[in-house]
Amino acid sequence: MNTSKQISHWRVVAASVCGTSHIKNKQLCQDAHHWQVLPGNVLVTAAADGAGSASQGKIGAMVAVEAAIENLAIQEITTDSLSDDAIVQSLLHEALLAAKKAVEDEAAACSKQPQDLATTLIITIATPDMAAAAQIGDGLAVVKDRQGNLIALTIPNNGEYINETTFLTSLDAIDTAQMRLWREAIVNVAALTDGLQMLALNMVVGEPHKPFFFPLFDFVKNTEDRTIAKEQLVKFLNSERITQRTDDDLTLIIAAFNNT
Repeated sequence: MNTSKQISHWRVVAASVCGTSHIKNKQLCQDAHHWQVLPGNVLVTAAADGAGSASQGKIGAMVAVEAAIENLAIQEITTDSLSDDAIVQSLLHEALLAAKKAVEDEAAACSKQPQDLATTLIITIATPDMAAAAQIGDGLAVVKDRQGNLIALTIPNNGEYINETTFLTSLDAIDTAQMRLWREAIVNVAALTDGLQMLALNMVVGEPHKPFFFPLFDFVKNTEDRTIAKEQLVKFLNSERITQRTDDDLTLIIAAFNNT
């Protein structure tokens, strides 16, 4: 229950919506997300994009995000432990491993191959004083510091060819995962799947696009009712402004730390 005074400092709004191409083809949304605020103002998030080529990509994405967050939630993470870089890296590594094992176990239980549940995965851990992310595949994790700078913790990891990426079920997925730790006072965190990449990244310089993120960060900072805020986020993701530029499934997690 989010009744703790500490926990109330993080405001989080997140949604996954079906892309217009999937709606036309009567397909399910292949994206999934999960997040939790742990004691001590530790925010953990996960976003995943099930592979379109995988018959059970939606299940893979759902299993991956839930397993990653569950793994982090039982680690008794504290702000003291997060002051150690090696511990942060270990937490992210273990969460990736837990997600990979959960997907493989689910595949076995369904008499499927792991690649049938192929999915990308982005995991973030954040406090008001640091943020870290691990990523397999495409998508993006971003933070904003108190000076208004946007920092990309991860960037899309496309393969040699466009629309090619690494999946959690790939043999070298864990070894090739992106991982970055940022130790500055932060006020915002965001994670998104590849459907929003073209809007969220300035492709010319490969940096987060301020006109995309800043209004969203202001929105989550000022939100009071989480249910209404999620409805508004879903409406935004389904808006013509977005769907004119992408027909893919969309997941967006945005968070603001309100130090009040």
